[in-house]
Amino acid sequence: MKISIITVVYNNVATLETAILSVLSQTYQDIEYIIIDGGSTDGTLDVIDKYKQKISCVISETDKGIYDAMNKGVSKATGEIIGILNSDDLYEDQDVINDVFLAFLESPNIDVVYGDLLYVKYSDTNKLVRNWISKSYYPRYFDDGNVPPHPSLFVKKAVYQKISLFNLSYKLAADYELMLRIFKVHEFKSKYLNRYMVRMRLGGATNKSIKNIFKGNKEILKAWKDNGLEIPYFFVLRRIIKRVKQFLI
Repeated sequence: MKISIITVVYNNVATLETAILSVLSQTYQDIEYIIIDGGSTDGTLDVIDKYKQKISCVISETDKGIYDAMNKGVSKATGEIIGILNSDDLYEDQDVINDVFLAFLESPNIDVVYGDLLYVKYSDTNKLVRNWISKSYYPRYFDDGNVPPHPSLFVKKAVYQKISLFNLSYKLAADYELMLRIFKVHEFKSKYLNRYMVRMRLGGATNKSIKNIFKGNKEILKAWKDNGLEIPYFFVLRRIIKRVKQFLI
């Protein structure tokens, strides 16, 4: 079973190598690794070139942002399963992809696998900041303020072929909108792995300022409306409570 891993990057020479090495060190062998670069000028391409013999596909050109780059990667992917690892992030250990493979192998009827995530300091991935523990999907999963950590999400390519890619009208929450379609609108079958899968450096676009947090939540509410879903009572409050708990666990 080929599993495609996509990393999108733009001018991130500082942390890209860590992401690349976390993919290349996986014990699972049938990995197609795709890197989509937005036309970097800071030395990022030199890092990619260092490992080009082990990378299946590299595209470097200007794009319309991170979700456009992700769409390019998904379109290029030939694996049955697709995962996306951002250039700031790294897999928790060398067996993550093997465990994803086993989950799909043991449950052939599922379309999605996801797990847990650790937020870490940008400068030191060993220093934990937040703990994102998820849970198995149930009908009111999103209503209760839950959402799978997108970097831990592995989706069958057939899902993208059925429901299309990231919606580029969303600048900060296209990943949320996509997952809302996958889980709540189309009700694809999923399996939750109760294990840490990714370490995510703090400092992403959505969380880097109060303004962006506000814009991100506004887009999330829009995603419900755009998909013909009724926004639950106290929905934003539930999301805030979930986030606060991540700091306390």
